[in-house]
Amino acid sequence: MAVSAEQIVHLRDLFRDVPDLSMRKMFGGLGIYSEGRIFAVLGPDEALLIKARGALAETLAAEGATQWVYAGKSGKRSTMPYWTLPEDALDDPEAACDWARRALAELDGAPI
Repeated sequence: MAVSAEQIVHLRDLFRDVPDLSMRKMFGGLGIYSEGRIFAVLGPDEALLIKARGALAETLAAEGATQWVYAGKSGKRSTMPYWTLPEDALDDPEAACDWARRALAELDGAPI
């Protein structure tokens, strides 16, 4: 997957209220950062995935989000701490930024 300029423009708009937003192409996808901390990726199949563990992951699962799981070279399944962004947030900057803030708070160890 090659990340297009249009996808980057859309993500910049979607996360427009996230402080010091930056992006970096990596492994055919895109890392999405706030103040140098990765909080989301544009991953396999162009899925927008938000970083989450613990309570935030449970909240995302309750919203119908799915965790990124992939099969390694040996065929062993591995899970990553990234979850699909809920459908209603994919085109709603306010909702997307709320999920981003929650992911960043979790990275900081703050209660969500």
